[in-house]
Amino acid sequence: MDAYVFQFGPVLAYWPQLAIGVVHTVLYCFLGIVTGVVFGTALARLAGSRFMIVRALVTGYVDVIRNTPLLVQLFFVYLGLPALGLSLSPGVAAAVALVANTTSYTTEILRAGITAVPRSNIEAGIALGFTPRQVFRYFVFLPALERVYPALTSQFILLMLATSILSAIGAEELTSTANSIQSFTFRSFETYAVVAVMYLVLVVLFRLMFWALAKVLFPHQSAKA
Repeated sequence: MDAYVFQFGPVLAYWPQLAIGVVHTVLYCFLGIVTGVVFGTALARLAGSRFMIVRALVTGYVDVIRNTPLLVQLFFVYLGLPALGLSLSPGVAAAVALVANTTSYTTEILRAGITAVPRSNIEAGIALGFTPRQVFRYFVFLPALERVYPALTSQFILLMLATSILSAIGAEELTSTANSIQSFTFRSFETYAVVAVMYLVLVVLFRLMFWALAKVLFPHQSAKA
C-alpha cells in the first residue's frame, strides 16, 4: 500500500472561496450575536413580568429551543415549514434557526444576570431621579451584563462553531465551502485540516474582540487591575 502524499496546494488554490466562506460564517455569527442580545434582553425582561401567561410563554420558548438540537431546528425551519406553505431559501432558513437558537440561550443567560442584580440598585436609580428606562439601562442591564459577560461570550464563540451545522441544508458558510472543495479535489484530510485551522484562528480573533469589548464596556475593571 502506497504511503499517502499530502498535497495542500490543490486545497489552498481555492482560497477565494474559503475567504468567502469565512465572511459568511462571521456574518451569520454577528447576526446571531446582535439579535441574540436584542431579543434576549427583551425576553429576559418579559421573563420577570407580573403576568403569568407572559412568563409561561417565555419559559416555554426557552425550554423548547434549549432542549432540542440545533440540527433538528434547522431541518424544521427549512424542511418542515414548507408543509405549512412557508418556503425559505437555505440562507434565510439558516438565519432564522440560528437567531431562534441563540436568542433562547442569551435569554436564559441574561435573565440569570438580571435576577442577580440587587434590588438596591433599582432603588438607587429611582432615588437619583432616573427614568425607568435609564434605571434599567444603567442600574440593571449593565451590572447584569458584567456578571454574565464570560458566559455570554463563551456562548457566542460556540455559536460561531455551530454555524458549521448550517452546511446540512446547503447554506453558504465555511464548512459548506470545505465540503465543495473536498468534492472537487478529493483531498479530504488537507481540506478539513485547513478549515480546522481557520476555525481555530476565528476563535482566537473572537476572544480578542470580546476582550477588547470588555475593556470598553467595563472600564472600571481595568482600573482595579
